[in-house]
Amino acid sequence: MNSRLLGTGSYLPERVVSNAELSETVDTSDEWIIARTGIGQRHIVAAGQTTGDMAIAAAQKALQAAGIDGRAVDLVVVATTTPDNTFPATAGKVQAEIGAAGAFFDIQAVCSGFVYALSVVDALLKTGAHRTALVIGADALSRIVDWQDRNTCILFGDGAGAVVLQAEPATGAPVRGILSTHLHGAGATRDLLYVDGGAGSNQKTGFIHMEGRDVFKHAVAKLAECTLESLEANGLNVADVAGFIPHQANQRILDALAKKLEIPADKVVSTVAKHANTSAASIPLALDDAMQQGRFKAGDVLSMQAIGGGLAWGSALIRL
Repeated sequence: MNSRLLGTGSYLPERVVSNAELSETVDTSDEWIIARTGIGQRHIVAAGQTTGDMAIAAAQKALQAAGIDGRAVDLVVVATTTPDNTFPATAGKVQAEIGAAGAFFDIQAVCSGFVYALSVVDALLKTGAHRTALVIGADALSRIVDWQDRNTCILFGDGAGAVVLQAEPATGAPVRGILSTHLHGAGATRDLLYVDGGAGSNQKTGFIHMEGRDVFKHAVAKLAECTLESLEANGLNVADVAGFIPHQANQRILDALAKKLEIPADKVVSTVAKHANTSAASIPLALDDAMQQGRFKAGDVLSMQAIGGGLAWGSALIRL
């Protein structure tokens, strides 16, 4: 069996916070932020709005794009660092809202969450355990950002992106769907990017902390490595890929990755300027943005790569 991508969808909160607005409350400027990150604005959830609300909106759009009724979905997986509750899983809220049945669960791998979720769901579909899945990346990082810390508050935004995957016989050539996924992690580097608390065993609420220079170096090196790993596993090279959709953390990281792998700039999807870093939502948001623009067509190969807190990283290769 193979996991075909049938549709994409996304959601961004209505409120947009510009760099200029941020500069009114923290020591920064539009020029400073753009020069160091490429970010021009970010979307922020409204009071009372949750990760689950965003995930539902993105899921509904993905189902519509796929031409699939929610009742046909038998697996819902949400990648998120900011769930609505410690338990039950946010994916259960999505399942109930779209009228699906079957299994649901959340995955927590921070910015790599969507790639991790794709890997797990791909395996479940290929075994025949499930047939139609919703995979969603959704985060409200504005809820765990210290808005007085200019080193982190400028980087993050909120949003959700979703894809519909369906199992089908892997017949014919070339095979379409998820070609392979490759996951990695190094727990020893967990102190480079973390939240000092959370709704868990330490019973604290915390904020994001990051060693920016170190994370940057790890990001470029490891994103390049896992991208090449996925290409080599499938007997492909950079020229065979129609589009690269990296985690949208920082434009400088995207530029450095493209330079390292000699990827033409027009093949790299970038939404960081208008979305900022939306963690697990960033890749599916960028994917849906590109699909809405008609950048890709059936048969195109897409390469996705992400790295985040943990540090955890990975890649996925998909043929539309």
